[in-house]
Amino acid sequence: MKLAILATLAASAAAFAPAQVGKAATTSQLSETKADLEALATKANPTIKYYDPLNLADQDFWGKGNEATIAWLRQSEIKHGRIAMFAFVGYIVQSNFVFPWAQTLDGSPHPSPDLVPEAQWDAVPEAAKWQIFAVISMLELWDECGGGGAMPHYTKGRQAGKYPPFTLFRDNVHFVLDLYDPFGFNKNMSEETKERRLTAELNNGRLAQLGIFGFLCADKIPGSVPALNDIAISYAGNPMIPFEGQFSYHIWYDL
Repeated sequence: MKLAILATLAASAAAFAPAQVGKAATTSQLSETKADLEALATKANPTIKYYDPLNLADQDFWGKGNEATIAWLRQSEIKHGRIAMFAFVGYIVQSNFVFPWAQTLDGSPHPSPDLVPEAQWDAVPEAAKWQIFAVISMLELWDECGGGGAMPHYTKGRQAGKYPPFTLFRDNVHFVLDLYDPFGFNKNMSEETKERRLTAELNNGRLAQLGIFGFLCADKIPGSVPALNDIAISYAGNPMIPFEGQFSYHIWYDL
């Protein structure tokens, strides 16, 4: 989980939103224009409203058009907001509790909760980190290919943040539950409720990004987050180098 935190937070586009409110509330389809972003930004945060200091909403990435660019940026924010929420909660949990069973086949336990979460990650064996990387890569690939064609790409009409189901994989390879609502509890949810929850997710994701970086800064730079001074534990490593002393060492040694 820490690998997902460190490897994916950096690309967040915090000026963009995961849900549509600029059009009629009878649909939760993707809005792809700057006007829609401005309308949603006002609903998500009436105080700050629309804020895009780098003018990203006016850009055309890779020559695919402005609407595709906005869709890509919105997808990025939703993804990183969700990862940040996992990271924030995970940081709190791992500061107090780790799995009681063995971490590896040789019986080695999980790193002690006496270690700060960043140091717990450093103590994970390199092979285990590669396994985590592999799972993340497969999930990313499934998202990019729209679940084997079950959905269009998020720059070509798919609602930003909507992860494709595992139907093709489940029917042809192995049973696996979908990531969102695997038991269908929300299938009859109203569009108004969907809109409200997506807006809440947007705000929670933005707050979580600030929260997890607050934890990282407090541990790495003592006194940088005064509110966390009493609970922060000094960390001497580099949280932005997930393979510090392992993979990165092998590369420089070989060179």
